[in-house]
Amino acid sequence: MEELFERSSIPRAYFKLALPVVLSMVASMIYNLADTYFVSQTQNTSLVAGVALCTPLFSFLIAIGDIFGLGGSSLISRLLGEKAYQVGSRVSSFCLYGAVVVGLVTTVVLLATTRPVLNLLGATPATYAYAKQFYQIMALGAMPIIVSIVPGNLIRTEGFATQSMVGTMVGTVITIILDPILIFPMGMGAAGAALATVIGYSLSAGLLVFLTKRYCQVISVDVRLSRINHDLVKQVLFIGIPGSITNLTQAFGTAVLNRYLVSYGPTRVAAMGIVLKVYMIVMLVMVGFAFGAQPLIGYTFGAKKMKRFRKILRFDLLVEVGYALILAAVLIIFAPQIIGFFLHDAAVISAGTYMLRAFLATTPFVGAVLVYTTVFQSTGKAGGALIMSIARQGVVFYVMIVVGAAFLGYHGIIWAQPAADVLTCGLGWLLARGIFKQTKSAR
Repeated sequence: MEELFERSSIPRAYFKLALPVVLSMVASMIYNLADTYFVSQTQNTSLVAGVALCTPLFSFLIAIGDIFGLGGSSLISRLLGEKAYQVGSRVSSFCLYGAVVVGLVTTVVLLATTRPVLNLLGATPATYAYAKQFYQIMALGAMPIIVSIVPGNLIRTEGFATQSMVGTMVGTVITIILDPILIFPMGMGAAGAALATVIGYSLSAGLLVFLTKRYCQVISVDVRLSRINHDLVKQVLFIGIPGSITNLTQAFGTAVLNRYLVSYGPTRVAAMGIVLKVYMIVMLVMVGFAFGAQPLIGYTFGAKKMKRFRKILRFDLLVEVGYALILAAVLIIFAPQIIGFFLHDAAVISAGTYMLRAFLATTPFVGAVLVYTTVFQSTGKAGGALIMSIARQGVVFYVMIVVGAAFLGYHGIIWAQPAADVLTCGLGWLLARGIFKQTKSAR
């Protein structure tokens, strides 16, 4: 562990930790695209729109898992840097079993509030039945989806990024195989897409727990170690909740976007559903690099090696922004062909091309936002992490879409997210300056 985190060159340590996470994200991206493709092959616009309306539900479940996954990995990374191994074991066990309990409660709440939640997400008489099918199965599978996020994050704090990747990708591959089988031959439609997702995440959760027991020396799945003091619980929650809010605001942002687009018809809602999945091509890889670097940033900060810490942050920014520039340019050029791959409707292709190009225009700013957010999470700066989590797809985005819709109508709605990206990047730079100044005064 110390060889990788303290003595390896920064590029070697960075990519050894980040590339497996990126590959996991790519696998997830492939599943998202395959899922969208299989659903869209029904050529039923209302079904595609109904599934798209439930996208925030999946983000919500991932967000709950992030409370324990991101909050726990941030704290454990710093504890490992401080060589506090026994405390790290207890924190990891608490995070795993906390996720189990919260996941079961989430299932009960979601099933009890099906109709009001679907109405809030923008379901209409044409899309409600399809959205309900997808929603209820995802609600039943809430616990394994939430739990799968935790060991996948925690195992990487000991440097086992490859094992984390394997656990994640096995479930993803199974999901991709099951998706078309359940949708078409089994005739389950939207419900089939949801069931494939639940089965895949359940397998991932079980395999990741097994790999944690097999390889980790500090990270523990022993329920007897799951009791920790209130101070440690607060440290997990104070970073985990802002990390969770990032995904919740993603769900919020998608729901708000769909609600504003509903009045423009199901064609544009369906187009946005495809665009958001394609947009994940850029975003998931960027998030993969950000999450992959988190254990290295947290460990180095906990070990108080500030010169190395600053070099890691500069390298992280270079990777994130450079990647975003290159891939966004390629996707902007081929946007019509990409949208047309999913639906052959000329109106959907036209609307989707415009939306996709608008969203891609500011992805380099999103890369910087991810670096700033990771720094706040990894160093335990709960205030900065919270502000960043509620900004880009939360408060700033909401202000932009309200103002944009009022003054520019449809075009203002589409460009609200790119405007929020630029503003949030500027906010992150202002907040991060304090950390950079602090590390410059240290050795």
